[in-house]
Amino acid sequence: MKFSATHLRRYRQIAGLLWKYGRSDIAQQMAVPDEFDPDELKAGPSDGAPEQLVDDLEAMGPTYVKMGQVLAGRPDLLPRAYLTALARLQDKVKPFSYEEVEQILLAELGVRVSKAFSQFATDPIAAASLGQVHLAALRDGRLVAVKVQRPDIRRQIAEDFEVLAEIATFLDDHTEIGRRCRFSAIVADFRTTIQQELNYEREAQNLIAVGKNLQEFKLIVVPQPVLDYSVLTMDYIKGQKITAIGSLGKQDINGARLAEELFKAYLKQVLVDGLFHADPHPGNVFITDDGRIALLDLGMVGHTGPVMQEHLLKVLIAVSNGKGDEAAEEVVRMSEKTDSFDLHGFRLQISQLVASSHDKGLKDLNVGRTLLDVSRHARECGLYVPSELVLLGKTLLQLDEVGRILDPEFDTNASIRRNAIHIISTRTLRDTTQGGVANALLELKDFTLHLPARLNRIMDAISSAELEVKVRAPDAKMVVDGIEKVANRVTKGILLAAVIIGAALMMRISTQWTLFGYPGFAMLCFLAAAVGTVTLLYNIYAEDRASRKHRAR
Repeated sequence: MKFSATHLRRYRQIAGLLWKYGRSDIAQQMAVPDEFDPDELKAGPSDGAPEQLVDDLEAMGPTYVKMGQVLAGRPDLLPRAYLTALARLQDKVKPFSYEEVEQILLAELGVRVSKAFSQFATDPIAAASLGQVHLAALRDGRLVAVKVQRPDIRRQIAEDFEVLAEIATFLDDHTEIGRRCRFSAIVADFRTTIQQELNYEREAQNLIAVGKNLQEFKLIVVPQPVLDYSVLTMDYIKGQKITAIGSLGKQDINGARLAEELFKAYLKQVLVDGLFHADPHPGNVFITDDGRIALLDLGMVGHTGPVMQEHLLKVLIAVSNGKGDEAAEEVVRMSEKTDSFDLHGFRLQISQLVASSHDKGLKDLNVGRTLLDVSRHARECGLYVPSELVLLGKTLLQLDEVGRILDPEFDTNASIRRNAIHIISTRTLRDTTQGGVANALLELKDFTLHLPARLNRIMDAISSAELEVKVRAPDAKMVVDGIEKVANRVTKGILLAAVIIGAALMMRISTQWTLFGYPGFAMLCFLAAAVGTVTLLYNIYAEDRASRKHRAR
């Protein structure tokens, strides 16, 4: 660890935060067992701790504000009072001054704000952890939203993640929970996510790509960027946050239809397109004035490849149908196993988890939470699931909240079952496009042309007794080393036993030189055998302890 003034200050702040809230109700409720009462979590504390936590995170800087935003979208981890307080960090963070906005835009655009825009609002319409959004008008009168990064934010985030990486590495190397949770990998993924959000050029391309992929969904709109500007400038969507719609406003929209369209669009993004909006919290979902859904802030996106899409689709279908064994098997196939992985225990836990979820009723089943619980059980059993599964669980969890705001009777589980067949047919059609068929035909041609020659070589090798089978055993060296270690210990033990027996026989032979009243040479043999025995026992203990630590890592 580094001990610069900046790092020491951060260590002190983080330690103070952990000490302050590690002993409070938030830590106790984050450790709630599987069978919990949701009403207890909704009650929350009455001492103002949630608001104080938000203030503390905001005071520590943008990195920790972003952590608060992530936690605000995890109702599986925090009680309702904390989720409500942390939701303020999604778009109501303390803004920076307009003078700083002018300086940043001047550096980015190369001209003054008055030259680039015909109008520019001095007060932001939204302020979050990494930047804030201002309403403006282009020279042709077109209304746009301009996203401006906080000043000096890249340096602050780089320093924060340097400290977090050091703490994560220390925990991974010296604690059991660190070895099980891999905090270094979590910090690395979080760093990558924030770096991508800071890349406004990438976000502009995300807006274009997701907007193109969702063209078939007429009730969903994605604002498109103005590419002529070096700062992120995009269409201004007239509407309001989904959480700001009152009961009267909901009567003017078709909530059930919007919820179904939104969920179907997300399934297509994840399981067909491979690019999806990974942060659909209520602050990023707007209801437009014409009754459509607008998806905002595409800085955080998820990516899924064709193979991962197959795994995720099978897991979703298995969970929605209540088939815990199938879900467990598919999670095992897509994950990384450790030496301590308990397959039987994992299958049993997932079966019980899915069964208990379905016992609550299909309508109340939260697929996103179930996927996050699956990830947690996998980690406890020594299985590292792909980050895509965790991200999908978080996204579905947030999406379920949005869907129930639009329609309190919305059933995400039923929506998965309704759209599964359509998703499978779409994927099949995509895989059988002209290019896919051409590749398959080329592979078939290569297989057909070379098959006779390959069969002839195999038959010739068999007839001439030249066929060899090579087996690669990754653990062969470990086994050989273990056998050598056992053999060395047995040999040392036999030699020590021989020395002891020989010394005992020589005790009966009288000699002029004695030691402690016994024949001197025989006593020397006894002493040498004693020292050798103690040394052998110490080496056995030290080597076995080092081997256990190595296997645990």
